[in-house]
Amino acid sequence: MSTLILFLPPTLPGPATLYSYTLTADGHTALRQDSAAAPLLPEPTRPGGEVVAVVPARALSWQRVQLPPGLPIGPGNQTPRLRSALEGLLEDRVLDDVAQLHFAVQPGPAGQGAVWVAVCDRAWLRENLQALEAAGRRVSRVVPEFAPGPTASGAPELCAVGTPEEPCVVLTGHGAELAVTVMPLNPMALTLARLGTPGTAGADALAPVVRAEPAVAALAERMLGQRVTLHTNSQRALEAARSDWDLAQFDLASSGRTRALRKAGATLNALLQAPQWRAARWGAAVLALAQVIGLNAWAWQERQALADKQASVRSLLTQTFPQVKVVVDAPVQMERELSLLRQAAGAVSARDLEPMLASAGAALPDGRLPTMVEYTPGELRLRGLDLSPDEEPALTALLARLQASGYQARPEDGSLLLRAQGNP
Repeated sequence: MSTLILFLPPTLPGPATLYSYTLTADGHTALRQDSAAAPLLPEPTRPGGEVVAVVPARALSWQRVQLPPGLPIGPGNQTPRLRSALEGLLEDRVLDDVAQLHFAVQPGPAGQGAVWVAVCDRAWLRENLQALEAAGRRVSRVVPEFAPGPTASGAPELCAVGTPEEPCVVLTGHGAELAVTVMPLNPMALTLARLGTPGTAGADALAPVVRAEPAVAALAERMLGQRVTLHTNSQRALEAARSDWDLAQFDLASSGRTRALRKAGATLNALLQAPQWRAARWGAAVLALAQVIGLNAWAWQERQALADKQASVRSLLTQTFPQVKVVVDAPVQMERELSLLRQAAGAVSARDLEPMLASAGAALPDGRLPTMVEYTPGELRLRGLDLSPDEEPALTALLARLQASGYQARPEDGSLLLRAQGNP
């Protein structure tokens, strides 16, 4: 399984539009990275595969708003009422007509405090998603390249992106609200990052982490006056895809079922591929192996115990009846030898006619005598007893008495059939 992460182009899509993409199996390591037109993009394998679209930082505007009390937000609550509230709150903050903009509220905001809202051009985003879907690459999630919130280092971070002709720097984790700011690539960005460290200032401020794309790394070092760490767009794509954000909200939102399937697939993908679950996977494999070994050991012990019992029965047969030289079915052969001994001694067994007639006569109600008796070894049928269903209590008592004498009995076609217990 794999995940295809691609950057949306800054312009409206066309036949020659190229998408920079990264293919990953675990969400942390890139298997392949390149650029291709939409129909030529690789397909993520299933189950758990998904297509994640990354919105470039320069295509987004971030706004901090205070929503009216009692207005529900989150998945399933992206209603026209919430959309209208956002339009009213942001109308004076944006330059474009709010009806032409797409809004996305931050995931899982706490309480009724201020929330971050991502704003971008609605037509641009919709046409890019439709172009990908037409090429057979349906986008499962839309994430921002950079999002507000704490950074991995705990300090403000600078990332120089773009081309030498159009460079810019993205400042994340800035200020008390940990905002995202896009600005020209110049020394002022580094100064702003140092001054914006929450709770500190001047010499006590945390040194910001400075990273840059290879294309603008040399320019960033010259403009910012310090060394930078190389950070490719593939690395940014992997980091963006791991965020909790999904900008596909309101009219671009997927159904609840689709979200559930997407979440289940992502969870399965993480369990099977993500490095942080490697120990759990090894533990599950060891546990499964231990279970297989344990079951095989238990089955071997059971087979040995059964073989020992069979050997004991065969030994008992040959010791009791030395004339038996070949053991095929020890219980049957032992029963046959016992029958021969009884015949030789003139004794009777429970399968003979006399004991079966005696037990039946003792169990039958007074005045009930059979009109016909049919006997085969181990089986006796008494006809003419006229056992009707109305006499169920008497019939139950009769069957119980015969069972106590060692016989199985049942009414059958107006007769009573007796068999010695253990006789098939």
